[in-house]
Amino acid sequence: PAQLRFMEGQFFTYALAPGWQVTEDGQFAVVAIAQDQKAVTIMVGNTGMPANYSPGQYIYERLSAAGYQQLSLGQPRQVKPIQGCSIAYEFDYRYLVNGAACRGIARCHLAPSYDMQTMIMTAAASVETQWKNYASWLPDVAALAQAKDGRAFGARGIMEQNIRNSTAYAEAARNYREWSAKNWQAVTDDRNKSVDARNEQFRENIGAVQTYINPYDPGKTIELSTQYKYYWIDQQGKTWGTNDPSENPNTGSTKKWVKMNKKNN
Repeated sequence: PAQLRFMEGQFFTYALAPGWQVTEDGQFAVVAIAQDQKAVTIMVGNTGMPANYSPGQYIYERLSAAGYQQLSLGQPRQVKPIQGCSIAYEFDYRYLVNGAACRGIARCHLAPSYDMQTMIMTAAASVETQWKNYASWLPDVAALAQAKDGRAFGARGIMEQNIRNSTAYAEAARNYREWSAKNWQAVTDDRNKSVDARNEQFRENIGAVQTYINPYDPGKTIELSTQYKYYWIDQQGKTWGTNDPSENPNTGSTKKWVKMNKKNN
């Protein structure tokens, strides 16, 4: 395609085809749609995934969370990974949206590190009748998205949690919410009054995060992993998570911890 536009967000750099619009540009994902709203590119990633988490499972769970019907993946093909990753696999996929048949290609890029790995999905799809116009170049445009900030994919926060909870890796695979690839037909209505709330919910779904209010500064919010149901924070901004409602970090501690409340979208 001629004249791709290279864009720079807070966390990622990425490319847009002429006429395309970005519907999500956050810490965990970049999503863009075509002008006719019948094609989409997605980049989403996560640091701290278990080493045995398979690429096919990773892609299937994220695409199926969008509510696609009859989602199916083809056999994997090894392809060139994006910068920062050492291996990648490509899958053809098909699905239905509101009865419309769609096709696409999704790639899972892996960056192993000790007993965990960073997993990044880049995907491109369109309605089936248009796919022949996109198949040769749109997946490569999706793969041009790259992280430019150390906080991308929640890397720092998740890594800190893993340090504090060294046995949490296996459990994390069960506790992470399914990440949403977001139905491209649902994100196009960005002109109504609820767009900010929907975008925030999308960030939480696709990044497996929850938004909490900082009790020390109610005007600010903090995004934390869904690995834990309950979070506490101290005056220095350090967080402490647990799934046990009876646990209290103030017990036996010289610090003052305050329980955080979730933000209502």
